[in-house]
Amino acid sequence: MTDSDKAPITAGSKTESDVSARRKALLLGRILGLASEDDYRPSNVSVAERAAHRARKQATVCQANVEAIYTLALKYTPSDVVGTDPDPDWLYQFFQLAEQIHNRRMQELWGKILAREITEPGNISLRTLETLRGLTWREAQTLEKALAVAVQIGHDGRLKVLSGYRLVGGLGQYFRKSPATPIPLSQFGLPYSALVMLMDAGILHASEFETGELEPKRSFTLQLSKTELSVTPKHAHLILNYYRFSPVGDELAQLVRPQGDNNFAGALRGLLAKDFSIT
Repeated sequence: MTDSDKAPITAGSKTESDVSARRKALLLGRILGLASEDDYRPSNVSVAERAAHRARKQATVCQANVEAIYTLALKYTPSDVVGTDPDPDWLYQFFQLAEQIHNRRMQELWGKILAREITEPGNISLRTLETLRGLTWREAQTLEKALAVAVQIGHDGRLKVLSGYRLVGGLGQYFRKSPATPIPLSQFGLPYSALVMLMDAGILHASEFETGELEPKRSFTLQLSKTELSVTPKHAHLILNYYRFSPVGDELAQLVRPQGDNNFAGALRGLLAKDFSIT
């Protein structure tokens, strides 16, 4: 760090936030082995020695990450359930990926995965681990919000995010401004940009889907995270639109707890009331 980096702020100089950002950037030099530590002086060693120093520091961080996840896995592993030996290839890939998980909340999730694999092997695929490794904490929070509004329609166990419903025939469609009734997901922390984020992460399919025409007067269920609605179309020519979770999304849903607006069920009831009976 040069004397100019240590200089006090004066009138007309950079703001405090600018200086703080630069200092943060300078601290990254420690990761690259460019900062002095104890008896290590980067200016006195070769590039190869700096590379070796950085590799040692990185190995230490990776080891700390794995140990933290393992400790959390012990916390989540029950002592009254018969355990199994995880598949060696799965376990090797798990620890290879777990080395790169630094965020504490994400480490908790990985700890739960390891605990689950010991008690119920085969539930989490390597493909899902790869997807999870690439998730930021912000993306994980978006997944929590998506799960808070996710539903299962009827006997189909696949998770879906309802985006609305449409009237696709009959005279009634001519007496409406629009045949479509959208669900305002943005009010529940899930704007379209958040859906695109989950699509890019491979958690949601990229296309919007729709049911076939729903049979009038025939009830079906909408299973939400905390409640179940019995829904009956009042008339014909109604379909539901939705985004569907991918197989990876379905696996992650077993591990991530829904977090969102508890009023979604009530809001959904109000939106559907015009064309559906809700009990």
